[in-house]
Amino acid sequence: MANVTLRNVVKKYGVLEVVHSINLEIADSEFVVLVGPSGCGKSTTLRMVAGLEAISGGEVQIGGRVVNDLPPRERNISMVFQNYALYPHMTVRENLGFSLKVAKQAQPVIDDAVDKAAEILSLTPLLDRKPGALSGGQRQRVAMGRAIVRHPEVFLFDEPLSNLDAKLRTQMRVEIKKLHQKLKSTIIYVTHDQVEAMTLADRIVIMRDGHIEQVGTPLEVFENPLNTFVATFIGSPPMNLLDAVVKDGKLAFSDGTLIAIPPGYSLAEGQPVTFGVRADNIMPVGHALPHGEHMAEVEMEVNLTEPLGTETLLFSVLAGKEVQAKMFNPRPVQTGERMTFQIMLDKCHLFDAETGAALKR
Repeated sequence: MANVTLRNVVKKYGVLEVVHSINLEIADSEFVVLVGPSGCGKSTTLRMVAGLEAISGGEVQIGGRVVNDLPPRERNISMVFQNYALYPHMTVRENLGFSLKVAKQAQPVIDDAVDKAAEILSLTPLLDRKPGALSGGQRQRVAMGRAIVRHPEVFLFDEPLSNLDAKLRTQMRVEIKKLHQKLKSTIIYVTHDQVEAMTLADRIVIMRDGHIEQVGTPLEVFENPLNTFVATFIGSPPMNLLDAVVKDGKLAFSDGTLIAIPPGYSLAEGQPVTFGVRADNIMPVGHALPHGEHMAEVEMEVNLTEPLGTETLLFSVLAGKEVQAKMFNPRPVQTGERMTFQIMLDKCHLFDAETGAALKR
């Protein structure tokens, strides 16, 4: 396997620059996920690593070797696409071994590689079927198997689960995680789904408008977002954000609500800020998880509920903004019911009201 390095990588289409001088170091055997909204440049970045898009500026290295001018077949990478890209007239066995056949490998070598890949992905009983006789999840496993047989230095995944239903997506996430653990391979994975990013990645690269916003472990970007974009993009439901002003040593909201400033922040009187709290950390009294010593209470009217089994998501409004809260050990809640909510201030975040950048504690 190999490390991957991107140095000041730029992509332009004519005068339009869509990837802006990004820098990224991916270690050998690391599972890195590029995540962001549509049009953020994540798939374009992946395709530049693969050699499917020309690099307009900068440098891409794989295993310490600059590959800017190498065609895809000479980069020793394998790519798994969103649409599987299987040959419908070939059996699973033939699809798996096709790239090795094109490379003029001996048949015993092809057979051995196909059998090993099929065993890893539980495809052995399906080797004589054609893609039309397979489920979506099975086809995606064949696509992964076709990548495995080549023993590449780096695996590239371009939104491989987007065509699957919710249950299959969950199953295939587990399969991909197991595959990484078995092969100890370097993987670069692109998705717009932050749940996939959180569950699969060793590190997450969050992109927006062709820029990297933050790089870190799933826990780091969840607990310490660098700005409001990351705060609302990572985590489900997204972080609640409310405008506030420092008044008499407290946070004052537009409707007159006052709460204590979260511990660790040093703010000036009259300073405008954006207050961030996740649904997990604002809970109705009597239905809250164990909490720390720094707490605040607000009263809100519940406008909508979403029962989720062991918890219920409650939708309310505070200072003119929708707020989502979680009710643990839930009971039925009527629309319009007023409830007192506890806010775990230790878990809250403050951001600059103008730039959206996280304020330092």
